[in-house]
Amino acid sequence: MEIRMDFLNCLDHDTSMKILRCLEDPSDLVRASYVSRSWRDFVIANGLCKQLCLSMFPHLLRVDCVIEPSCVMEKASEVGCSKFVEWETLKREHKAYAFLAQACLSFPFDDCIKDAISASSTDNYPEESIRNTLQKGDRVGRRASYWSSKGQRKAAVPETLVYKLVADICVITEINIQPFQAYFQWGSPIYSAESVRFHLGHPKCPMDDTLGEPLDSCADDKFIWTYSSPEFPMAQESSLQNFKLPEPVVCIGGILQIELLRRVQRQEMDGLFYICVAHVQVKGRPLSSAFGVEILGPSGKFVLKTLSSAPRSSLPPSLPEDDALYHGVPWHGLADLEQFVNGLGVGVVDEDWNSEDDEAADEMDDELAF
Repeated sequence: MEIRMDFLNCLDHDTSMKILRCLEDPSDLVRASYVSRSWRDFVIANGLCKQLCLSMFPHLLRVDCVIEPSCVMEKASEVGCSKFVEWETLKREHKAYAFLAQACLSFPFDDCIKDAISASSTDNYPEESIRNTLQKGDRVGRRASYWSSKGQRKAAVPETLVYKLVADICVITEINIQPFQAYFQWGSPIYSAESVRFHLGHPKCPMDDTLGEPLDSCADDKFIWTYSSPEFPMAQESSLQNFKLPEPVVCIGGILQIELLRRVQRQEMDGLFYICVAHVQVKGRPLSSAFGVEILGPSGKFVLKTLSSAPRSSLPPSLPEDDALYHGVPWHGLADLEQFVNGLGVGVVDEDWNSEDDEAADEMDDELAF
């Protein structure tokens, strides 16, 4: 008679955690939860998908709770005991964080700017409005298209541009900026900044979807910045310059501030320093089709909402849409697993557990199926 075994039952909790934490791809961790009921329960009970997602994207530590709007209205009889509620919460977090981690890595790249909110100053409005930076290039028809700051006698005076992103939750990877070259001035000077820094965050108060005309204002009293990038040098060139963030950043709240530091070009006619930008582009992964957020006041904590209206095509293939799809599947290549476990120094694998068991693994459906 065949002997079938589940190595999680042969290991202590800490060793099992050590092994499964070696899985650094969320897809692999989700697949591990398919192996059997015990594997699935272990992954869910210990919040392994949540731990992996938070280690990959630390800004998600501000998640206060995860909800499914379609499941908020539950009957009192369905709530039951506290253990049931706790288990349902763990399952919901497992699904949400597994999906979120994969979405942050696999959703298609897109331009993430929706609209311009404000500039710290504008020289000639509306001809030199921040809204011009939404257009590609430095000309629209025969007209120059750019934003210009007001002139300053001191080169150290900074400027800021604030934009609304296309979704309240986006994974931002890079920002591209094209300084403006004033081809209509003698010498065609380029009004770049010396360096640039980026801030991501959310409004202190809810904002209307219709923003109206961009304003000249300081944004620090209206927004909370939860991420600040390193300072990047900017070349005095009129090309679209790429500024790639050190690592992808999850922006919760959908607000970007570009901080332009130190002026490099004087205007000949008045001797003042200006900064001018022709175009701004933000690249990343909008997640609005699958997730929503609700900011919980000035604390910066937020509720993560998994949207049942998300198109099924957006679901990662390795993430089941509900518990009914968590079918146990046979583990192939047990010799590889033996080598992996022994390589960790665990040394508890049965000597009879070898490559011959691969054939027997095909017959394990009854034992592993839920």
